[in-house]
Amino acid sequence: MNGFLVGKASEIPEGEKKIILANGRSIGVYNIGGEFFAIRNICPHQGAALCSGITSAFINSSGPGNFVYEREGEIVRCPWHQWEFDIKTGCMIVDPNKRTKSYEVTVERFDVSIEDKDLYVHL
Repeated sequence: MNGFLVGKASEIPEGEKKIILANGRSIGVYNIGGEFFAIRNICPHQGAALCSGITSAFINSSGPGNFVYEREGEIVRCPWHQWEFDIKTGCMIVDPNKRTKSYEVTVERFDVSIEDKDLYVHL
């Protein structure tokens, strides 16, 4: 597996994302609760730039007029047709068989100092 240097982990604050171009692929790298996740920046429906869509929570309901927000910041919504995907897995919310590619992300620590964390996406 090849690693692609994204930058310092501190460049992507919690709840934010960074869109990168890695070996010709547009990839969104997200910081969710201090953990990093990466998905392909293409909606499988019609090819929209998925990661430019709204990042939100999962809305759950037990019945009419009753709803709760869960998993804040873990869902990205396609800007063209509002298809929603789980950032952690790349799976579509309503049909997990449809998905966008997800990538492994690691934070590499070097002996220089604890602040010098380099963020890699493994392709």
